[in-house]
Amino acid sequence: MVPPAPCIAYGEHLDQVANLHLPARQGGPWPCVVLLHGGFWRTGWDRTLMTPLAIDLAVRGIAAWNVEYRRVGQAGGGWPGTLEDVAAAVDRLGTVDEVDAARVVTCGHSAGGHLALWLAARPRIPAGMPGADPAVTPVAAVAQAGVCDLERARHDDLGRGAVEGLLGPSDDTRDAAASPAALAPLGVPQLLVHGDADDIVPVSQSRDYASRDPDAELVELAGVDHFEVIEPASPAWAAVLGRLDVYLGG
Repeated sequence: MVPPAPCIAYGEHLDQVANLHLPARQGGPWPCVVLLHGGFWRTGWDRTLMTPLAIDLAVRGIAAWNVEYRRVGQAGGGWPGTLEDVAAAVDRLGTVDEVDAARVVTCGHSAGGHLALWLAARPRIPAGMPGADPAVTPVAAVAQAGVCDLERARHDDLGRGAVEGLLGPSDDTRDAAASPAALAPLGVPQLLVHGDADDIVPVSQSRDYASRDPDAELVELAGVDHFEVIEPASPAWAAVLGRLDVYLGG
């Protein structure tokens, strides 16, 4: 059993919140995994998608910060609000006593995988752009069936216009500041977990990205679809758990 996960605000909007899942045993501050749900950055999906993973992490002695953010379809969602929200959520960990802000890993599914990689790339974002000058810098990032390359995703019309919904019409400056592929190499370890039976975000997103960043490791799973990678009992999650001890320093 793990304690109830309080809902903590990192901003004033109703969706600028995160649930903090902590281990039941005494100790801390705890290493922390920031969880970021997918849904092509749109309304209709929320952080409850990642709650089973958050509980599993807490049982294993790792804090989980399960983040909500403003999405496309809401006032303030899209560019730059969605990116500003997840950046603020991670920076908020610097004031959470139960968390060791020097041992933070981001982990996201689908569009949340994009956000997880982007958060790790923040030190490379030009000054004045959303997310620049981070207060808390992840030591690693995990993308589960992630959208790693926004330019490619726009070209392939993933999510039927999802990237245009997030960023607006094609803009070189925005794309360069928002796409992990454009910001690579990120300078921290990254794990890309992707099934070759994914018909929502093709595995080519992770394959091509891994070829660009020498610190990106691809675990490709035969016959695994888009949602299996976020099941706690799946080989995909086992692969993530196997790397977290290394990323978080044991």
